[in-house]
Amino acid sequence: MKFVQSLVFILLCSSLFAQQNMGTISGKVVDKFTQEAIPGANIIVIDNDRGAATDAEGNFTIDKLPAKNYQIRISSVGYESVIKTDIYVSTGRPVQLFIELNEAVIELDGVTVSADYFEMNPTEMNSLASFSYEELRRAPGGLEDVVRALSILPGVARVSAGRNDLVVRGGAPTENLFLVDGFVIPNINHFGTQGATGGPLSYINLDYVNNTTFSTGGFSALYGDKLSSVLAIDLREGRSDRIGGKATISASQFGLNLEGPLSGKGNFLFSARRSYLDFIFNAAGFNFVPEYWDVLGKAVYEIDNQNKLSFLFVSAFDNVKFNNNNEEDLYDNSRILANDQIQYLLGLSYRHLFENGFYKVSLSRNFVDYDASQRDTLLNPVFLNLSSEIENELKADIVLKLSSSSELNVGAAAKLIEFDANLKFPFFKTSFGETLSINSLVASETYQKYGGYLQFSDVIFQRLRYSLGARADYFSGIEKKFYLSPRLSASYMLSEITSLNMSGGIYYQFPSYLWLSTFDSNKKLEAVNVNQIVVGIEHYLRDDIRVKLEGYYKDYRNYPTSQLRNYLVLANTGVGFAGADDNYSAFGLEPLTNDGTGNVKGFELSLQKKAAKVPHYALFSLTYSEAKFTAIDGIERAGAYDQTWILNLTGGYIFNQKWETSLKFRLATGNPYTPYNNDGSQSVSNYNSTRFDPLHSLDIRVDRKWNFEDWNLIAYIDIQNIYNNKNSNSIKYNYRENKIESGSSLGIFPTIGISAEF
Repeated sequence: MKFVQSLVFILLCSSLFAQQNMGTISGKVVDKFTQEAIPGANIIVIDNDRGAATDAEGNFTIDKLPAKNYQIRISSVGYESVIKTDIYVSTGRPVQLFIELNEAVIELDGVTVSADYFEMNPTEMNSLASFSYEELRRAPGGLEDVVRALSILPGVARVSAGRNDLVVRGGAPTENLFLVDGFVIPNINHFGTQGATGGPLSYINLDYVNNTTFSTGGFSALYGDKLSSVLAIDLREGRSDRIGGKATISASQFGLNLEGPLSGKGNFLFSARRSYLDFIFNAAGFNFVPEYWDVLGKAVYEIDNQNKLSFLFVSAFDNVKFNNNNEEDLYDNSRILANDQIQYLLGLSYRHLFENGFYKVSLSRNFVDYDASQRDTLLNPVFLNLSSEIENELKADIVLKLSSSSELNVGAAAKLIEFDANLKFPFFKTSFGETLSINSLVASETYQKYGGYLQFSDVIFQRLRYSLGARADYFSGIEKKFYLSPRLSASYMLSEITSLNMSGGIYYQFPSYLWLSTFDSNKKLEAVNVNQIVVGIEHYLRDDIRVKLEGYYKDYRNYPTSQLRNYLVLANTGVGFAGADDNYSAFGLEPLTNDGTGNVKGFELSLQKKAAKVPHYALFSLTYSEAKFTAIDGIERAGAYDQTWILNLTGGYIFNQKWETSLKFRLATGNPYTPYNNDGSQSVSNYNSTRFDPLHSLDIRVDRKWNFEDWNLIAYIDIQNIYNNKNSNSIKYNYRENKIESGSSLGIFPTIGISAEF
């Protein structure tokens, strides 16, 4: 505590020596379709007499700007203007922007309709949200984590405050797609659950995130093999003036960033971060000690104005240690499925611009090595899992601008997959009374996946923007190998400020590799299918305030279900660490069949204000959703992640160039669960029949910034669950004391973060 007090005192005193220092905004403006530079585009700093125009290569620079938060307007003849908010100019690093403009093609009564504060994507008409680095960084309760910051969006449920298991519009946490700079990553979280997409914390360094787009449904044919959502993370490029860096210590980790130029045409980014939770947990005498490292490296080389090479390496190293000092430790640790994990993405891409378009070719390798174990109080194995998943992918994408309003996207990908597993699993009896019929597994499989898509976008009648596409996917690991997925989205402008939107299509997702390896009969599984439709209306109350209302319906078919546990559909698995308390249901270690069905329906109301002339921002969302699934027993039950009502409110105020504060409030219906009987068993008749109490919490964050001559400092205090509400979110049976125990989230949780950029 004395250390914190001393640190706060030093930081406050240092503000006496801070002065009005200057920073720079630079960047490049390109055509969104063709990626060609736009010369002569105007960049104006709003509420300031400063500005610039792009040169022949689309570059611009505005220097000698006082360090503070800005909004800039980018416009060019024949293009829709865009306003970028939350451009924080500091003395530590020049702001580098990459700005894409859409050609202006919609005119109503002689007035050109522009996007301004809220950008539009030609292929995604609704259910799409975009956030900049600064909007993500300052999110209260977000721990500067990309996934946590997005959990406040409409339609997104969080099952546990301590994890990043995203449940999007009632779908399972296995149904989310992650892309980083266009490369697919199976899971971007530390300590990830095999076959799912969640974990406690993302390993993507937020400092290098330029922008994110998150689609919660109805996405285009560009994306396949996932059912519910697409999170695309675009990383920025390194600074081009000199070598610089950043040192950070935050709630759970410390790290160092480096970036700078490479020769005259390239640049690089590098970061390494390590958790320090193991030091804290060991000092506090905890019996369960997680530790992790992550590394990110990116290099870009611009051969000339038409050709560019990009290299990306992202990795995570996770380890769990147990301190078994007494019988209590041994018992507590026997209830934990530990997962030591190594994963990385290695990617190389080449992009070539040509007249009216570009093509991009990329080669990538995803590697994940799992070493999961759970042992009893005598340290005998209950579950051991040594497995690895390797995906090598070659992908090509072409974008053609056919006219001022029309675009054609074409792409294809080939993936070679290597899967190995070595499981030891003594006959396990579930809490429902079944004995799983497998006690060991050794598997080595090689699979191929192929996919291709065609997407056409255009504007007709000066009001209707539409995007029509289809994709074909092939997987060698199952009997029915080929699937076709048509997609359609459209947006009709009723006026300059109001539009009707819709999207729909057929979506497929292939079974987990582990599911297929346990029994030969599981290779008869088909791809999970969901037919979905989304309709909505969007209205602008002001240029910087948008209100949206969307309704959706998802019809699930061919979901894998257990033939042994006739109540279990695997749509209800994938959250948490999937150990004995979950009866290992996520691993699919049993005969499976494709008889599972389900449906999700709901609506979402949201209102978002950007930080414009009035320096406050806010996002309000209200979601109603009803998710039901049916296994082979034919009984329709509430989905395990069904949160009927979700209310989110987040917002903040920028007082000046030094101080900013924000808050987040969340209220949600409790998830369904199966109660325990007095003897520690569970009854199928009670499966998902009871709900936890409603979840609610309030997070508050305060940021303070200092700018010195050639470096800057940012410190924040983030208090999660400030009124100390311990939400009940799990239930277990204590076999030592023969009693039922309810688990709860942490109460009030204050954290401090400090970063120095130079």
